[in-house]
This record gives sequence, C-alpha cells and structure tokens, in this order.
Amino acid sequence: MAHVEFTGNYEDLSTDKGYQFKFYCEKCGNGYMSSFKSSKLGMASSAMQAAGSLFGGIFGQAAQGAHEIQRAIGGPAHDAALREAVEEIRPKFLQCSRCGQWVCEPICFNKKAQLCESCAPDMDEEIAAAQAEAAREQAFEKARTVDWMKGRDLGNVTGAACRSCGAKTGGAKFCPECGAPTAQTRRCGGCGVTIEGTPKFCPDCGQKLA
Repeated sequence: MAHVEFTGNYEDLSTDKGYQFKFYCEKCGNGYMSSFKSSKLGMASSAMQAAGSLFGGIFGQAAQGAHEIQRAIGGPAHDAALREAVEEIRPKFLQCSRCGQWVCEPICFNKKAQLCESCAPDMDEEIAAAQAEAAREQAFEKARTVDWMKGRDLGNVTGAACRSCGAKTGGAKFCPECGAPTAQTRRCGGCGVTIEGTPKFCPDCGQKLA
C-alpha cells in the first residue's frame, strides 16, 4: 500500500456493499464523512446470494465463490478506496506545524497564525469569551449588593406555593390568586404562644386550636 497521510483519526464505515470513511478533527472531534464508493464484487456477491436463495444449487455455489474472491482482494480495493477518501476530505483539514495535529480548517485552524487554535487561540474569540465571563462575574457581584430579603418577615414560615390553591406566592403574606394567608404560624388563644405548622392542639398548654 502506498503511503497515505492524514489517517490517524478516522472511522472505517465500510461494508460488503462498499467503502466509506469518517475523518475526525483532532481538536474539536467534528467528523467529516467521505462519499460512499460501492464495491462491484460486493454487489455481485449480493446478487448471486439472492439468486442462490431463490434457486439454490449452482447459484448458491457461485455466490459463495464470489464471497471468497471478495475476501481475497478486498484488501487492495479497500486501500484504494481509503486513498480516494483521504484525497476527498483532505481540503477540510490542515496539519499544525507546531503540535502536528490534523485539525478541521473551518473551525479549529488559526489562519492568521497558521497554527491550530490549541497552539494559537483566536484573540477575537478569546476576548469575546473573556467579556462574557467578566459580565457573568459582575452580575453575581451586583446581585450580592441587593438586599433581597428586605420587607420579608423571616420569622414567619411561608411556603413557596399556596396551601389552599397551589399558586406561587412569591413571598407575599396572602395568596395573589385566592387571598388565603400564606404564613404557617399562628397564636394560641389560651396562652398566646406562637405556633408553627397546623397542629390541632397547642404544644404549650394543650388547648384545642381553631
């Protein structure tokens, strides 16, 4: 087999019907698939196998013979198909002279630096990413300066949803949908203690709660 470059990261999708290969960028992993090349002997073998299943006898023997021929010369035919696939897909890839990786030219090659973007990142992309990250950090910092608990009585336990209708309360004292109180605390009429939850009797004095 003649020397074939650019085959360190590919997947062989060939079958008995023909040859096809998928080449992957060594940086981003994007795959580029070559055109399917049918195998003449493979097609002939399939045709004779179909005839053999219908008529048996000599046709079945011929199909088996064609399969053996395909196995015998599939190596050179496969190598030739691989060389064609390499030539077809090669324009989409460039090799970085610094790290040696074959990378996809549209996405992962820095044309200005003539290196892959692992070795020479695109500065416009890096600046845009840095700006987005800085904006995200500033958003968190700004949010921390706001008193989000202002106006809320943290002494009263309130649910995120109304116990009566299930609507979201947003921390309000009364449900915006049905008007039911959202606080889960109340006072005992007998001893005046504050009670959380919905017990039937006061845990301090035992009086039945309304």
